[in-house]
Amino acid sequence: MSHILRNYKAAASCKKYLTTQFDYILKNTHLRRLHLTSILDKRVAFKLSDIGEGIREVTIKEWFVKEGDVVKQFDNLCEVQSDKASVTITSRYDGKILKLHHKIDDMAKVGEPLLDFDVEDEDSDDESSETSPSETQTVTSDSPKVHIDSSQAGSPTEVISEEMTRNITLATPAVRRIAREHKVDLSKVTATGKGGRVLKGDVLEHLGMIPAGTTVPHPTLMPKPQVPLPADRIEQLKGVPRVMFKAMTESLKIPHFAYSDEIEMTRLMQFRDEIKGIAKENGISSLTFMPFFIKAASIALKKHPILNSSLDVEKEVVIYKSAHNISVAIDTPAGLVVPNIKNCHNKNIIEIAQDLNAIIDKGRKGSLAPSDFAGGTFSLSNIGVIGGTYTHPCIMAPQVAIGAMGRTKVVPRFNDKDEVIKAHIMSVSWCADHRVIDGVTMAKFSNMWKNYLENPALFLLH
Repeated sequence: MSHILRNYKAAASCKKYLTTQFDYILKNTHLRRLHLTSILDKRVAFKLSDIGEGIREVTIKEWFVKEGDVVKQFDNLCEVQSDKASVTITSRYDGKILKLHHKIDDMAKVGEPLLDFDVEDEDSDDESSETSPSETQTVTSDSPKVHIDSSQAGSPTEVISEEMTRNITLATPAVRRIAREHKVDLSKVTATGKGGRVLKGDVLEHLGMIPAGTTVPHPTLMPKPQVPLPADRIEQLKGVPRVMFKAMTESLKIPHFAYSDEIEMTRLMQFRDEIKGIAKENGISSLTFMPFFIKAASIALKKHPILNSSLDVEKEVVIYKSAHNISVAIDTPAGLVVPNIKNCHNKNIIEIAQDLNAIIDKGRKGSLAPSDFAGGTFSLSNIGVIGGTYTHPCIMAPQVAIGAMGRTKVVPRFNDKDEVIKAHIMSVSWCADHRVIDGVTMAKFSNMWKNYLENPALFLLH
């Protein structure tokens, strides 16, 4: 060396050679990772992984940790917000927080570090994309670079087994390293972590390094207590359920056909409000829409008497009823009952409301008499007070028609001037016995019934 230094020409050549080699090393990244010192730095960069949906960057909304904090696996680190969802990021290491790379409301990109860890006696397979030379070998050829894990450089069977374990068993890289060092198959280790993850303590307990039972299973893995189910109960049909069973069995013999329509209720609502005072003077504390429905049906039945008839199947005759005894479905503590209001064709709305309130009160008290059910000629059911819009009511034999009103909804509608207005719309569903009633007759009846409800001033004519 002294000879070279004494010779200026030789020294210049040496300098040129070393400069060339140094530039070559800088251009070849795999050579830059080559060093001869021991790996003492346990600093691990925790990177933001891909959270799916094509999201490339997120906003840091909240940090649950600060620099200097000691965390465990699966502890919450931070909450990030994308343009689609909010996601909580959890730790994959046991260790100490060394540095937070972002502040609240900063943008973080996928693949960039979120924070740095000082890992407790553990190495990581994902250390800030810098892989230790002691753990990997780089094979360079004309083809793309291939990284081979020297710890897995055994037989192909061992490599395949490890890959299968990675795909099947949930565990952190640090836990996998311990299992690899002790040649433990993670799929055979009893997992106690959240969601069936294998923890460090599980592997140590499997190896006998710590006493059995040291690791407490996560609450999600604890077996839920089995509550014994009561024995099946058999109940004999009696009372109202038995009557309904018989009535619906007969109803199934009738060929039903259905017809539906919508009613604009705004004018009727105003008309009802105007006569509430008169109703209270006559002892009616609550005036519902049902008396209007009943009276409109009675008026339409005069025009279409076939709907107020009954069918004698054996004699094949239709019996037209002169009285309009309209049955009304009422929900009582004993079940659904269908008493009727007698002679609706001879009563006004106030009188029908009084009779309706009387049978409702008797139904709630359980004091309805057989005469309250006898002689029904036509049925109505206001299912809208419970909920629902369209339905398919069942005909009460020997009657031949029934109607069911749905819930009134506020919806936009166009008026005669093509202006959007608020409208109160109620749906109605009719069912009729197709053996004696055709679709045209049912439609005409429904249109007349609808006309009286949408133009309630017409009730004054009756």
